[in-house]
Amino acid sequence: MEHGHAAHTEHGDHDSHGDHDSHGEEGEHADPHHGEGAKPTDGEEHHDKQKGHEKEAEEATEQVAAIADSPGEASEGDETEGAEEEDGDDEDDEDDEEEAPAYLAGTWYDLGRAGGLRLQISYYIDSLTICMFAMVTLIATCIHFYASGYMHDEEAEEVTDSEVPMGDGFLKRPGRYHRFFQSLSLFCFSMLGLVLAGNIALVFVFWELVGICSYFLIGFYVERHSASTAANKAFITNRVGDFGMIIGLMALWSGLGTFSFADTEVDGHMQPGIFSQVRDDHGKLVVPDGMVKFAAHDEMQALMYELGPDATAEQRDAAVAAALPQWRESKGFLGLPYGYWMLMIAGAGVFCGCVGKSAQFPLHVWLPDAMEGPTPVSALVHSATMVAAGVYLVGRFFPVFTPEVLLLIASSGCITLFLGATIAIVATDIKRVLAYSTISQLGYMMLSLGLGGWLPGMMHLITHAFFKSLLFMCSGSVIHAVHTNEMPEMGGLRKKMPITAYTMLIGCLAIAGAGVPFLVGFSGYYSKDKILEQAFSFMKTNGGLGVVFFAAAAGGAAITAFYMFRLWYMTFAGKPRNQERYDHAHESPTSMYMPLVVISVFAVGVAWSMFEAVLVGTVGVVATLILALYMRATGKLANTGHEHEHDHSHSHADHDHGHGHDDHGHGDDHGHGHGGGLSLTPSGMLLTMGIGFAMVLVMSLVANKVTLEGMLEHARPVPVTHVAAGEAIPAAAYSQGELTELTWPDESLSHDFYRVVVPATILAFSTALGGILLSTLMYGLGWLNPGEVRRQFGGVYKLLLNKWWFDELYEWVFIKPTKVVSQWFAWIDRTIFDGIIHWLAAAVKKFSVFWERLADRTVVDGFIDGLAGLTKRTGASLRGVQTGSLRQYVMFLVLGAVVVFLIVSFFWNPGLSQIN
Repeated sequence: MEHGHAAHTEHGDHDSHGDHDSHGEEGEHADPHHGEGAKPTDGEEHHDKQKGHEKEAEEATEQVAAIADSPGEASEGDETEGAEEEDGDDEDDEDDEEEAPAYLAGTWYDLGRAGGLRLQISYYIDSLTICMFAMVTLIATCIHFYASGYMHDEEAEEVTDSEVPMGDGFLKRPGRYHRFFQSLSLFCFSMLGLVLAGNIALVFVFWELVGICSYFLIGFYVERHSASTAANKAFITNRVGDFGMIIGLMALWSGLGTFSFADTEVDGHMQPGIFSQVRDDHGKLVVPDGMVKFAAHDEMQALMYELGPDATAEQRDAAVAAALPQWRESKGFLGLPYGYWMLMIAGAGVFCGCVGKSAQFPLHVWLPDAMEGPTPVSALVHSATMVAAGVYLVGRFFPVFTPEVLLLIASSGCITLFLGATIAIVATDIKRVLAYSTISQLGYMMLSLGLGGWLPGMMHLITHAFFKSLLFMCSGSVIHAVHTNEMPEMGGLRKKMPITAYTMLIGCLAIAGAGVPFLVGFSGYYSKDKILEQAFSFMKTNGGLGVVFFAAAAGGAAITAFYMFRLWYMTFAGKPRNQERYDHAHESPTSMYMPLVVISVFAVGVAWSMFEAVLVGTVGVVATLILALYMRATGKLANTGHEHEHDHSHSHADHDHGHGHDDHGHGDDHGHGHGGGLSLTPSGMLLTMGIGFAMVLVMSLVANKVTLEGMLEHARPVPVTHVAAGEAIPAAAYSQGELTELTWPDESLSHDFYRVVVPATILAFSTALGGILLSTLMYGLGWLNPGEVRRQFGGVYKLLLNKWWFDELYEWVFIKPTKVVSQWFAWIDRTIFDGIIHWLAAAVKKFSVFWERLADRTVVDGFIDGLAGLTKRTGASLRGVQTGSLRQYVMFLVLGAVVVFLIVSFFWNPGLSQIN
């Protein structure tokens, strides 16, 4: 087992031309993955096969606790020598020192070897792993509780699916409650395995498990044509991306000879991992020796020929090592340094898999159709598992990406961000609005990562998971109540569903990035503003294309705020647009609304510091208590509870709360799980809200100064160059590629308060506020007529309503040509190949008949029949001799004896008897 340890680092200036991220830090025992990270010390032990697992598990637990509780420090155990930490103040610019990140890597089980490839179940744990693990498990737990109420009707022995008409009514099928939770649990297990995996091969195994689980869950209502089609679409689209990923993995294996992230022990010596080979001791991107040798194949062959067959292995290795620097300076394909193109292929291939999994342009078309699955599945797919896997892998593989690949990531993210946001403006299906919102937010993350903003991208991944899971569960609660996905048939539900309405409002504020500038805000405020800061820094450095990236990010923020509050106003504000649905609406049961309350707390404050958590948490609890007491004093609280009880009983009396939706409901079937009536008392509201805020407070107090930003900062894969106020920015703070003239600014440059933070924050606040105000004017107050806007921009509205015609474009460009080609090949198969096969079959048949007549009937059967006839005739002739007369038999004996005597008399030679 390998243990990472923290190392003291010092800054230095280094030339950055020609590599991805150049930084001026030198580290003792530097881990190239983390820039200044940790390699195992000589005193660390690596466990053997199936030995010491219990002891290692204890050590691993202690190490993980050390990573979580004390960023930058690894625990010291009996078998692990932690590197000595030099005490340094993070705010001390004179020492200019920072603590290095720690990681824990090792092997759970050796599966065996296949040639030079070692198959292992390994793990790699750092602060990013811990954050992801905590996020996935917390959200998955809440969704499981939520699903227990939502899927209640699936517990029945027989379920009626009103979405599948039959000749005698609707489809009746057995309930699938256990199958649903089986697939949901396997889904979460696969994501957790992906996060913990210590090598890219194991990542790919769990990657495919995530894909197949999503196929099962999206197609849960398999009898519905729309659901089965959506599952197939998601599965096939992801396989397109995975094909590119396999190419990237093969490039990594061919050039690096390993799939492991960290350095591993092989036969008593350390084998460098992926991150160690692509980054030098200062965090600079370098082309690995293996890729240089692969590109210099012809030169190596010539060198081996010069050495001759008598050269020893040591002489060959020495000659290659001596020639390696010269090969590294040589130019090959497209004028690139030897091996650079292979590193680009490896990074682009891995990103292709992420494009499919995270629904990035041009493979984004599958995600909206995935809404055919049950709402708990949508909540999990869009937050903590499926789509999060792609962004996580980009963040994990960040050290491998060249600037050219980063430009590809940023471009794809920029386009995806804009497409998803614009389509969400006109969507009317509440779940599809959230689906396109997910596509847009994933584009935000990829844009940040592509522009060099690793921390903002990963931070937005965590914050988005909380508020997007909250939004989807709230939408499921609404669908559960009104039996339709169409927002135009809703309205005014705030009075009937107060908990759902206000928790969804929290989600809308979080995704819009609402907050008080420079003070405090919802979780999205912190991550979204940091993305805009990185985009602003990139724009200041490059201009041109950087302006496009920043404009897309800022415009996307405004559009996000607009369509999310459009969703809230159309659903919960105003007057009911369908009185029948409104009359029978009701708040969801406890098993469904309690997870909303818990997740809403994290949607608000998951990115807070301890001070912010204590301050806002205290104010929130006190304000909730005051509000509850006020409502009770004014009688509103009692009326709300009475109204709910009346509506609840009325809905049961007048409506069938089975599985079916009415004609307008095209969402998933769901169980209602109606328990007792909802009782809104001051103590109940205080308890539900207080528990959530208390969780934040307790976690913040226990973690001391550990925050989401601090944890992710600790796991940063490449170091940053710290520039003090007033100092000139060193060249190491910038990096460039080989095929692009763009310059990637160091992520630390986006922290410049006056030149970057202030203008980016003000612009972010302005865009979010503008989007909210415009939505309020159109859908909240009704001062602007959305119908008139649609008429004025009919062409744009039609374009967005048809999702930029991407489905139709793919239909004409890929599907129809594929069908034409397949039909052509089918014609060739039927007319040519089948004709040849049929002719051969006929020829063989005729030859068989001929051969059967010639050989079998004439020769074989003739011989057998003749022999049988001869035997029969011989037997018949001999039968006449068998008369049964004793005299005749005595005569034959006498004649036989005479014949024998005559033979002996005439032919016997007396000399034969004398031969010895």
